[in-house]
Amino acid sequence: MRGAPVKTLQRVPLFAELSKREIQQIALRFKQRRFAAGATVVKEGSGGAAFFAIESGEAKVFLSGKEHTTLRPGAYFGEIAMFDEGARMATITAATDLVCWGLTYWDFRPVVEANGVIGWKLLQQMAKMLRDARTR
Repeated sequence: MRGAPVKTLQRVPLFAELSKREIQQIALRFKQRRFAAGATVVKEGSGGAAFFAIESGEAKVFLSGKEHTTLRPGAYFGEIAMFDEGARMATITAATDLVCWGLTYWDFRPVVEANGVIGWKLLQQMAKMLRDARTR
């Protein structure tokens, strides 16, 4: 099978409003990435250009060097980097052997540019996520 499983991506809130067909268009561009326990997946402050959805294993999230939370299968990170290539806001380290599906900015952007409906749905969902985060 090429790309990420659609069921994995349907669990990601960013993609919540996309139809199965729209998710399939994006899923084809994902690549499987494996990280050994202890490996740094992304480093806070470094440049970012990829989004990851966890398929199996666990990852630790560190903010300003302090452990913040643990991510498990179904969790995701890097969604903002997929849009703006900005600096990472956290360090993510594989707590166990980790299997993720990764999508880079340069693989994602052409899909959004070619399909305004997908772009609009993603924009609406990002706005909802921002609003929810601000009210917490």
